[in-house]
Amino acid sequence: MSVRLPVFPLGTVLFPGLVLPLHIFEERYRSLVRELVASPEDGPHEFGVVTLRRGVEAPSPAPAGDDDPAPEPAPIKADDLYPVGCTAELRQVTELPDGRFDIMTVGRRRFTVLEVRRGPEPYLTAEIDWLPDDPPDELAEQLAPRALAAFRTYLDLLRPDTEVLDAVPTDPTVLSHLIAATAQLTTDERQLLLAAPDTASRLRTELKLLNREAGLLAKVRAVPVPLSDLARPASPN
Repeated sequence: MSVRLPVFPLGTVLFPGLVLPLHIFEERYRSLVRELVASPEDGPHEFGVVTLRRGVEAPSPAPAGDDDPAPEPAPIKADDLYPVGCTAELRQVTELPDGRFDIMTVGRRRFTVLEVRRGPEPYLTAEIDWLPDDPPDELAEQLAPRALAAFRTYLDLLRPDTEVLDAVPTDPTVLSHLIAATAQLTTDERQLLLAAPDTASRLRTELKLLNREAGLLAKVRAVPVPLSDLARPASPN
């Protein structure tokens, strides 16, 4: 059964279990934060994060001392968004003196966007279906150690001093989301992993991507080219 969910279009891909800090300055999303904070303790304190295919998720805030209001963003259509998103659960909210918010969220549940709607709320909403998150099966348990080994090799080549794997997750699903969020992949590749039907499928795809990236990194390290020249920039928030 489909449900209606507030959605926040961004230029990044959120995965379950991953932390996403946000600075909220648009009035329509300030309204959303106030509503979520005021909702009952046992009610939903989450909104959907969906990734933009093109465009900008929000106008830049007006410079300090500028009395002109920030321009209104262009309307968002369903075709502007990737079809699979993830909810962000509020964990910490700090209201600033000017009414803006700094919030800390954590990815929780995946969903498919069925239809983007504009109702009485000032913010964007969508009709969505929840995607299943079944426990990892035997194949996922078998693939997890291989994916972790490939991830270690990739990180050693990319950032030898990284602390990403100081605390290695033992759950294959958690590991699969960590790899998807941390590896320097394109937005299309991240979305492919977010939309994977199950943990085993995600880990299998990640093995292919990590082996490809490690191969490229190994070749570059054999010539005098800084690794920073190879690294793709992460998707901006």
